[in-house]
Amino acid sequence: MKVKEWLLACLFAVLTIVGAFVRIPLPVVPLTLQVLIVLLSGFVLGPRYGMLSQVVYLMLGLCGMPVFSGGGGIGYVLSPTFGYLLSYPVAAYVVGVMSPGENAAFSRFAIASFTGLTVIYILGATILYLNLRFIADKGADLVQVLQVGVLPFVAPDLLKAIGAAFIARKTSTVIRLN
Repeated sequence: MKVKEWLLACLFAVLTIVGAFVRIPLPVVPLTLQVLIVLLSGFVLGPRYGMLSQVVYLMLGLCGMPVFSGGGGIGYVLSPTFGYLLSYPVAAYVVGVMSPGENAAFSRFAIASFTGLTVIYILGATILYLNLRFIADKGADLVQVLQVGVLPFVAPDLLKAIGAAFIARKTSTVIRLN
């Protein structure tokens, strides 16, 4: 592993932390920048280092640093929303693998970005369902999980995915590492 890539992975871990605490209040749920940063980490750093940046973020939080929007610590694995955080390394990896080369059409960047967002929703909602069903013993069904853990976030997250694709497309010839 090269020092430059390791430092950039750490930088994106820090940006993910900052993204958790930048909140834009909206009527239903506050908007944070985490998803945007996760997707950008895959575009900029590629699959290996994009994933690494998000693993570093998770490790910092699980070791007790209050880097998650709700705090930190190993107990966070029992949080209903931990699946969304757990999906970040996978999403960054997928985006990095799908990331098109320089001067590719915007649509190719958008497809990679939307695929990464889909990974976040599938893993996050699945773990939310399992948590509510078996850990919290709430007896939630799939419809309730979608109503609580997906639908309120779709519109803002689609905008973030488009933003990540746009930024990646515009900067692909300048800052892309993979």
